[in-house]
Amino acid sequence: MGGEICGGRMGSGFCVGLRNSWRNMERGLNEAVSKSRVGEYFKLEARKSCFTRELRAGTATFLTMAYIISVNATILSDSGGPCSAGDCTVPGAPGCTLKPDPGYESCLGRTKKDLVVATILSSMIGSLAMGLLANLPLALAPGMGPNAYLAYNLVGYHGSGPLSYQTALAVVLIEGCAFLAIAALGLRTKLARLIPRPVRLACAAGIGLFIAFVGLQVHQGVGLVGPDPATLVTVTACATTNPETGQCIGGKMRSPTFWLGSVGFLVISYGLIKNVKGSMIYGIVLVTVISWFRGTAVTYFPHTALGDERFKYFKKLVGFHKIKSTAGAVSFANFNRTEVWVALVTLLYVDVLGITATLYTMAELGGFVDDQGSFEGEYSAYMVDAGSTIVGSVLGVSPIATFVESSAGIREGGRTGLTAVIVGLYFLASLFFTPLLSSVPPWAIGPSLVMVGVLMMKVVRDINWEDLKEGVPAFVTILLMPLTYSIADGIIGGIGIYVALSSYDIVKGLVGWLMKMRKMVVKEQNQVSASAGTEAEATREMI
Repeated sequence: MGGEICGGRMGSGFCVGLRNSWRNMERGLNEAVSKSRVGEYFKLEARKSCFTRELRAGTATFLTMAYIISVNATILSDSGGPCSAGDCTVPGAPGCTLKPDPGYESCLGRTKKDLVVATILSSMIGSLAMGLLANLPLALAPGMGPNAYLAYNLVGYHGSGPLSYQTALAVVLIEGCAFLAIAALGLRTKLARLIPRPVRLACAAGIGLFIAFVGLQVHQGVGLVGPDPATLVTVTACATTNPETGQCIGGKMRSPTFWLGSVGFLVISYGLIKNVKGSMIYGIVLVTVISWFRGTAVTYFPHTALGDERFKYFKKLVGFHKIKSTAGAVSFANFNRTEVWVALVTLLYVDVLGITATLYTMAELGGFVDDQGSFEGEYSAYMVDAGSTIVGSVLGVSPIATFVESSAGIREGGRTGLTAVIVGLYFLASLFFTPLLSSVPPWAIGPSLVMVGVLMMKVVRDINWEDLKEGVPAFVTILLMPLTYSIADGIIGGIGIYVALSSYDIVKGLVGWLMKMRKMVVKEQNQVSASAGTEAEATREMI
């Protein structure tokens, strides 16, 4: 019927008229907004943009980065958050946090809900501030990399690391304050240049491999790899696993959730190949919706006490969750430890380097960079980023970063802070869907983590592999991060190798300088001696 209407002469005229009416209405709306105080504040006409274009840009950016809501909450909840052995069914029972314990898992469920809200709030505040204060079309959210570093290196899986969740948040708070001071004093670029170039480039790839490795594991992702007493890691995806160790008990490559997650990964991959906006969201949603059906082999709501509790909360569908445990959990107890200062330097380095690179890349993509290499709103952007990290630490999440996914909005024509404000409003709307966002299973998150690793590997093409002085430190940095399960160890190892390989050139240059100075001294001494000899000869002739 619709095809006949649009295909006929009358239908064609109707469609054209409808399209013209829509265009006229859109043009009128854009003109009204551009001439209003809102348009003047965001400089819509000066940057040759309009309201509907900014709306499309904000929508595209949000769709491409909305995955961070559930992904970040899942990663940070793996640390256990504020949950401890005291929350177990038998409070204080040895090892209860690393075993399936109803009491502890119930606490983890509450913590994940808190972290979903904390992620949304920090993203909303950061994006709104970026749009209102810096007037740039850049969206902010907890960064991938720092969140994994906090969860798996600092706090450790279910609190098995060197620092408590509360102390780790204090580290993030101090790091945010330090970054704010650095941004205010204009020292950001100088600090970023202190890190050797090959190590800087390799960091993104190493962090990408680290994140992908997390997404492949049993507890945190699709479950393709697991522990092995002989080879440390091996292929699992087992039908049954040891709930305490994650080791395969039987049926390798027979896990229904792994195969479902693999389908999600293919959906994400195909969508990105075809440049479909929101591909990660589509993959996550597909796997998640299938996992919501009870009574299946892949359900997230099995008929157990924990599954029943999850399903009861899920059935609310829409609801506002108040943060109860993660907000204000910052603690400076046991702060004077080596691990604290290593973590502080690592997070500060990743923030300074990562945010500098992202901001300049996005600014160049949007055509904001001038001949001097700066852009309007640059100073405010760094201040907003640092301030958002401070806000995030108080809410209970890892450092906030400018998202590369902002490029989706820029490609849609976003040129002002109105794009970022619209993204912030989308995050605000997400606050009322916490029951749904808290019910995303790990095997739906794992594929997106692997894809993040794929996307972060792009930087290796900029490394000069022909020059082993650059190639070796870069390779060591990339290799150590996933194999040592530590981003900090990768950075330290890469810098150490670079300094060691550069020591020959340093010593050679120092020896050459000393030899040159020695020759100059000897030459001056000879000249002085010759001058003294000439004067003595002249004196004797006079006598």
